[in-house]
Amino acid sequence: QVQLVESGGGLVQSGGSLRLSCAASGIVFRYYNMGWFRQPPGKERQRIARITSGGYTNLADSVRGRFTISRDDAKKTVYLQMTSLVPDDTAVYYCNAQYGHAWSHNWGQGTQVTVSS
Repeated sequence: QVQLVESGGGLVQSGGSLRLSCAASGIVFRYYNMGWFRQPPGKERQRIARITSGGYTNLADSVRGRFTISRDDAKKTVYLQMTSLVPDDTAVYYCNAQYGHAWSHNWGQGTQVTVSS
């Protein structure tokens, strides 16, 4: 099973930037697609970004143009570079690993991002 450890969250002002990291273990990382999800207070968790094992990226409309997903297979780490942050970006951010169409059921603790106005 995959183990995932997210880091890099914090409190930032509107317009600021953060880079989140997710370190994965327990899998052959380079074979997996990786994704970022977020869960705002009182809402369901939603996928906002994905990067395939081949480096192809997908971004949700809400973050496209502001967020960038990348990966470093040697470090078994996926990143989310967030810029132009707004209060609606406030959420707990999680990463996950996908093989084929199936996302892992083993979620990490997530990392809190809070954007103040």
